Amino acid sequence: MKIQTTARIIFAVSMILIIGILSMRISYAYTAREIDVSVDAALDRFVKEVNGAKEFLNAAKGVLIIPNVMQAGLIVGGEYGEGALRIGGKTVHYYNFVVGSLGYQIGAQQKDIILVFMDEAALKKFRTSENWQAGVDGTITLVTVGAEGSMDTTKFKQPIIGFVFGQKGLMAGATIEGSKFTKLKR
Repeated sequence: MKIQTTARIIFAVSMILIIGILSMRISYAYTAREIDVSVDAALDRFVKEVNGAKEFLNAAKGVLIIPNVMQAGLIVGGEYGEGALRIGGKTVHYYNFVVGSLGYQIGAQQKDIILVFMDEAALKKFRTSENWQAGVDGTITLVTVGAEGSMDTTKFKQPIIGFVFGQKGLMAGATIEGSKFTKLKR
């Protein structure tokens, strides 16, 4: 009986913490200009931190950049961010990124997410979906970004390549599966 009460209290505190942290981020709607500035900064970091990043960007049919994604968790977790889809270097749509999770987790972090669409059909499916979900509507090959590693675009034949980088904070793990991407009106 005492364990159930403790579990309920931990769950309630977790929910309050997650909702509080993420609602601060969600409650402020970024303007198109603010998103574009953050996207430009994330792309600069990507090129500086990831060897081979320019080759991926040049080979891409489209690139979705979600900078400064906030992730927080205490048993119950969540992530949120806003970004832009760029084709030919120009923003064509704005999107948000949302994911919830349940399990052993504690901490908070900020990170950048970049999805590189290497295939025109995958890009078209993403653009025409209302609420595109990673792992359901499209499979993303997640590349682990190391400081010394370099990448070659010819080694990756998957239609969508995902990069998670620039992590700041204390939370382990990187996943995009189950994440929902929704088109924003800006």
